[in-house]
Amino acid sequence: MSLALFDLDHTLIDGDSEELWGQFLGDRGLVDPKEHQREVLRFFDLYKSGRLDIHEFLDFQLRFMAQRSLEALHQLRAEFVMEQIPPVLLPKAKVLLDDHRQRDHTIIIITATNSFIASPIAEIYGVQHLIATEPEMVNDRYTGSVSGVPAFAAGKVTRVRQWLEVNGGTLAGSWFYSDSHNDLPLLREVDHPVAVHPDPILAAEAKRSSWPIISLL
Repeated sequence: MSLALFDLDHTLIDGDSEELWGQFLGDRGLVDPKEHQREVLRFFDLYKSGRLDIHEFLDFQLRFMAQRSLEALHQLRAEFVMEQIPPVLLPKAKVLLDDHRQRDHTIIIITATNSFIASPIAEIYGVQHLIATEPEMVNDRYTGSVSGVPAFAAGKVTRVRQWLEVNGGTLAGSWFYSDSHNDLPLLREVDHPVAVHPDPILAAEAKRSSWPIISLL
């Protein structure tokens, strides 16, 4: 079993799904749009520089989900996916996914984005396996905390190895597609690392290491 691993934001979609979710909530007056956007930009700057505290970010990102019922959240998510996701889907990403399917590779989307947001996007692309950051849920309600290891940076390596322990297989012959230098720990673990419209740090590493650099835009 060869794995084909894909990052989500700025890799399989032309944008950041969590940022789009925040804009969607702001447009509906469910969060303060200016304050929310200010925090998003602050966290994004930390992310780009490799200094993001993932738990601080998740405390911010998951707070809204703890304030609403599951039914209300599902209704909002359905509207969000219908309105915000189609414009950022990438036809070339679908072609690439289909190519790996034809080679009988096991396709996994692995993303720091929480599974509440990421799962419907994976479904749109027809990807059955998703490794995402898992929001904690107690008594059918999100708590605002995280369950397990966030799928971020070195945490992606941990989560992939946990997946392999449950499902069998190894990273032999594996692929990983990503745009971000934060994913270097996992890119260095696979046999076929691919930089997808990479940030400057990842682009430099890809050139040094002779990794393919592609665009799905």
